Amino acid sequence: MEPTRDYPLFGGAFSATLPPGTIDVSDLRPVPDNQEVFCHRVTDQSLIVELLELQAHVCGEAAARYHFEDVGGVQEARAVQVEAVQPILLENLALRGCCEEAWVLSGKQQVAKENQQP
Repeated sequence: MEPTRDYPLFGGAFSATLPPGTIDVSDLRPVPDNQEVFCHRVTDQSLIVELLELQAHVCGEAAARYHFEDVGGVQEARAVQVEAVQPILLENLALRGCCEEAWVLSGKQQVAKENQQP
């Protein structure tokens, strides 16, 4: 079985450990500079890591939900499901001097891919 692999994100600013069978979509097609996109060669599932602009009118957990739901709306998602929103301890961040808070949201969106109808 192929081992998990660390993938550098955004020029090595941070990394993600991804499962065997992961394909970096930027090797196949252009990907916007604010995104890192991966897909799995067997399941055809995608993982998109996206850097988003600060929205001053929302903060904390609400900001994580806002961005997740906004991306779902832009992508015309058929379903948007938030599974968990958790704070990240600032001492665990490389950017701890720049952030007042950090959150991670786990969820699912059902979005048609380029070759599918919405």
